[in-house]
Amino acid sequence: MPARLPLDEQLTALRTTLSRNETLLEILDRTAALDLPNWYLTAGCLFQTVWNTVTDRPPTHAIKDYDVFYYDDTDLSWEAEDKMIRAGREAYADLSTKPEVEIRNEARVHLWYEQKFGTPCPPYDSVEAAIDSFAATTCCLAVRLKEDGSWRVYAPHGLSDVFNLVVRPNPVLAPREVYETKAARWREAWPELTVLPWPTETATTTATATAE
Repeated sequence: MPARLPLDEQLTALRTTLSRNETLLEILDRTAALDLPNWYLTAGCLFQTVWNTVTDRPPTHAIKDYDVFYYDDTDLSWEAEDKMIRAGREAYADLSTKPEVEIRNEARVHLWYEQKFGTPCPPYDSVEAAIDSFAATTCCLAVRLKEDGSWRVYAPHGLSDVFNLVVRPNPVLAPREVYETKAARWREAWPELTVLPWPTETATTTATATAE
């Protein structure tokens, strides 16, 4: 079981598993060619490819979209981000599977997050900080292709939960309803998941006090 392997072997297992998704590999290649600043392919397309492999489903089963994050705080205008989005749309246009690829500049998230989710978001200082704030720790996974063809993997919470089909809340920014809505949708597509509950206020307070 990959979840019980040493971390270096888990990383090898991750690449082998993700490579089953040919659409994902194509998007990695084409995104690298866009030369976006500090970019990653992240979130659902990664951990859901793993879930599909572990549960013997087709690699692209129930994958809604492919999220590409980049970070450019030198120009926070919508026009600059839209230029990157349009470049990506052109780059992915002839993929046979016609995937939905969403490119976002994470340096701009604080400008629109509260309007969409109802809670303020402080400006991120890196693309990694944005990935750290996903509603579930399971989502905090990202990969990019380096110039030498190797993969850079960002996984601040490790890989064991991903391979073990565990969905764990990450109550650092997104509200509880965002986590529970996503978890419910995922469970419909992957009923084998173990979804852990959002921590209660008492539990959170106790954990904070213990840490102090």
